Amino acid sequence: MFTSEVQIRVRYAETDQMGYVYYGNYGAYYEVARTETFRQLGINYKEMEAQGVMMPVLELRCKYIRPARYDDLLTVRLLLKTKPQGARIKFEYEVYNEAQELLNIGETVMVFVAMKSSRPTAIPAYIHEKIAPHFTA
Repeated sequence: MFTSEVQIRVRYAETDQMGYVYYGNYGAYYEVARTETFRQLGINYKEMEAQGVMMPVLELRCKYIRPARYDDLLTVRLLLKTKPQGARIKFEYEVYNEAQELLNIGETVMVFVAMKSSRPTAIPAYIHEKIAPHFTA
């Protein structure tokens, strides 16, 4: 299993009239966590696209437990619990406030797609090489 964390400060523009983080912003928080996780693993998303592979969201699930508010410092924990196979990779998320209260849980399933054909493609070998050491038995 691989885990990583990123901190995000809630901006005023990300809140709704009730002062809570607008529900649609959690997907963007998840994206920040994915991008930074790939960076930590030595995987550059921009380079992957330059090589003709993109990684769109296939599924998004999100459960709200407690609200996050303006100026909260959130910790978004990303978990890769299973080694990715085929053309898919599943990311799980936990969002905490500064008091370490769990606010939100979610997951995304991403699919690797060849940009020329717009069809699913196998996960690039160099990505497997970066992730595999975290899943030794």
